[in-house]
Amino acid sequence: MPTFRETILIALHARLSALPATSLRGEVLPERIPVAGLLILRDGDPGEPEVTLSPLAYHYQHRAEIEAVVQGTDRDAALDRLSAGIGTALADDRTLGGLCDWIEAEAPQPVDLPVEGATSLKAAVIPVVLHYSTADPLS
Repeated sequence: MPTFRETILIALHARLSALPATSLRGEVLPERIPVAGLLILRDGDPGEPEVTLSPLAYHYQHRAEIEAVVQGTDRDAALDRLSAGIGTALADDRTLGGLCDWIEAEAPQPVDLPVEGATSLKAAVIPVVLHYSTADPLS
């Protein structure tokens, strides 16, 4: 049975998988980028929790990352559409079905990646903050 943290990351990946872009989790960048783009969810860092004692609860602001990658002649517009799609997907359910107290994306951090002998890639790292509480830091 997956931990609560893993369940949240699975739910986030499922939400990203509903987008037209190919969605992976924790994978390396493949040699070919799909026409609709590529999303790679990185588990990120749960950070140090705030703790309440009665009842005992650990409150996390877990920072996951989504790597968004596009290729083609209209890279800037494609990355913009992909980023907007991620924003819409997250805004549709800010609690991931009640698993989180709140999720929010931060501004994308774009970069151009040259590819020898091919059209360069346009990529962005989009931090996503997952606010949730659990009774055990290992559950």
